[in-house]
Amino acid sequence: MTHTLKQGAWLSDGSSAIGEIVAGLGYDFVVLDIEHGSFDLATLERFIPLLKGLGLEVLSKVLVPERGAIQQALDFGSDGVIIPHIEGLEHAKRITDFAKFPPLGSRSLAGGRTMGYRGYSDEWIAAQDRDIKVFPMVEDPRALRDVEGIAALPTVDGIFIGPGDLAAMSGRGAYRQTEADFDDFRRVIAAARANGKPWVLPAWTTIEKEFAIAENADYVLLTMQHAAISEGYGNARSLMDGLIADASVSVAS
Repeated sequence: MTHTLKQGAWLSDGSSAIGEIVAGLGYDFVVLDIEHGSFDLATLERFIPLLKGLGLEVLSKVLVPERGAIQQALDFGSDGVIIPHIEGLEHAKRITDFAKFPPLGSRSLAGGRTMGYRGYSDEWIAAQDRDIKVFPMVEDPRALRDVEGIAALPTVDGIFIGPGDLAAMSGRGAYRQTEADFDDFRRVIAAARANGKPWVLPAWTTIEKEFAIAENADYVLLTMQHAAISEGYGNARSLMDGLIADASVSVAS
């Protein structure tokens, strides 16, 4: 069976043009960074269905590891949630519970978009629990310590690796893609694989992308919205500056 690697983009605001560009370039999924981005509830309520209508899988990195933030993202139609600041096994068990309906979890029912603005059935609840993806983040050494137990939870569908915070909180300072960083990643990957669950890696650099390919990643984030924009504008400016310099040399000659 051929392994499928999903390639994604990190979005920090609700620009419909950016969503259309990402979809047009053939990206498979997006992560909405609600925690650090500029999303408000009104924007999310409109932006999520737009992205899904473009054929993108939408994973929402929620504001905080709390019931309200998780349920709102799911009620707006997110295909899954990424939950930051998980502090260990017991915390993961309590927080991921909010994303699954009873008896598996304690997600609250809400009429509206996810129900097609109609009623619901036992089959609908089962489909939601099966299809909605719940990715706790491993960005805290306490979560890494308990990652095998976290990955085994029935309310967890995969693991999201948080490289920067994990390096800093582990006492390594700024994240530099060291062998110690990749050893932590490998522990997360082993736990996910042992439970038959996918894992997600933000891979901004070439070495991270190569690592993701070598380790058969399931979801890989290729670039951040603002970094991509900065790089594009920067490249255009550098090109123009080079052309001006070449023209100046020609005139002087």
